[in-house]
Amino acid sequence: MRILVTGGAGFLGSHLCEELLTLGHEVISLDNYFTGDKKNITHLLDYNNFEVIRHDVNFPIYIEVDGIFNLACPASPVMYQKDPVQTLKTSVSGSINLLGLAKRTGSRILQASTSEIYGDPNVSPQSESYWGNVNSIGPRACYDEGKRAAETLFFDYHRQYGVDIRVARIFNTYGPKMSHDDGRVVSNFINQALTEHNLTVYGEGEQERSFCYVDDLIRGLLKLFFTEEIYIPVNLGNPDTVTMNQLASEILNYTNSKSKIVFKPLPVDDPKKRKPDISRAKKLLDWEPKISRKEGLQKTIEYYRKSMPR
Repeated sequence: MRILVTGGAGFLGSHLCEELLTLGHEVISLDNYFTGDKKNITHLLDYNNFEVIRHDVNFPIYIEVDGIFNLACPASPVMYQKDPVQTLKTSVSGSINLLGLAKRTGSRILQASTSEIYGDPNVSPQSESYWGNVNSIGPRACYDEGKRAAETLFFDYHRQYGVDIRVARIFNTYGPKMSHDDGRVVSNFINQALTEHNLTVYGEGEQERSFCYVDDLIRGLLKLFFTEEIYIPVNLGNPDTVTMNQLASEILNYTNSKSKIVFKPLPVDDPKKRKPDISRAKKLLDWEPKISRKEGLQKTIEYYRKSMPR
């Protein structure tokens, strides 16, 4: 297949491009490099069936493709709050443009949605049937509501025009190629530990999160994309939860760091619990994570050790 990956130079996008190329597909990486990094895909230029386009999905693109993975949008709270209007536009206008491309070419299109559509959930774990608890005017709403609107567009394009859609609700994912200034907790903790800075924990550190290693997540995205007729959202994440205090302690242990843990006020609308119900993914895709948090963190720490700015 000839597959377009928007956000192809980003953390998830670059891993996805690499795996699709390994599987023998022709791959086009499209990115405006707001958060993507060219070095994430430089090694893929050796593939004859890999193409790179610098482009912003807020503007239409006219190319011929068989499939589309829409991963175009900053996912880190630090990055998506830098330009909230652009973040919202990317989710809404970008989705309209890419759905239009899918409609014209008859392509299957997968939307990388997010667990953030559940907001600060009142139920745990979160299943796909949960409608969420989102502050529509808060500082995180540009991302939360943008992704919710994108899901609406995807399902309306499917119902009205018959577009062949897939929607993956991605929970916290980590691994190599996460930017050093990503701003999310795993990269923050590892960077702070390796540079002997204090690890910053927000609130009392009892917030619960689940973390999925990137290889598991990419495997789930591919299974969802290539499985026929799944016109419902599917959670992809690791249901094994950990508190922020526990995560900080684990990273200090794996890095042999002498850093201390310091506490700062909790950001506005920061969710207290985030845990996926993946029973739908297990049933429809025969998918669940295989890589333990210990193994994944150790691989990620090793990547950061080797790639630390000198």
